[in-house]
Amino acid sequence: MSKALIVFGSTTGNTESTAEVINDVLEEKDWDTVLKNVDETSVEELTWDYDLVLLGSSTWGDDEIEIQEDFAEFYEKMDQVSLSGKKVAVFGCGDSSYEYFCGAVDVIGEKVEELGGKLAVDSLKIDGDPDDADDDIKDWAEMVAEQVR
Repeated sequence: MSKALIVFGSTTGNTESTAEVINDVLEEKDWDTVLKNVDETSVEELTWDYDLVLLGSSTWGDDEIEIQEDFAEFYEKMDQVSLSGKKVAVFGCGDSSYEYFCGAVDVIGEKVEELGGKLAVDSLKIDGDPDDADDDIKDWAEMVAEQVR
């Protein structure tokens, strides 16, 4: 059975609900999943024996990219670990009316690659309420489950 760690940072609950949908889909596809809020996760856990790590954060800020507050501290600590060879997928919620729509997703993906990780699939960016994008989230999670196995 494949194992996945899903780590999310969420202020309004949108990224958390997205993470829960992803978790449910992976479990339906017979993945063993661990779903954790970023403030309850250490960066060392990214290196544990998981076949896939999924990282989710919302984006704040109009003048610059601001990673979700709880995730920002975790992001800074990521430099303490190597993700060499680790398969990672990144997702997040944002608002396309801002200049840096889901910019946190982009910078987290770049950090993963800097640390030697491999982005397993294109990132998922949700515009607005994730309830309106439920099918897109499920489709993305199914693609992740199939492509990473």
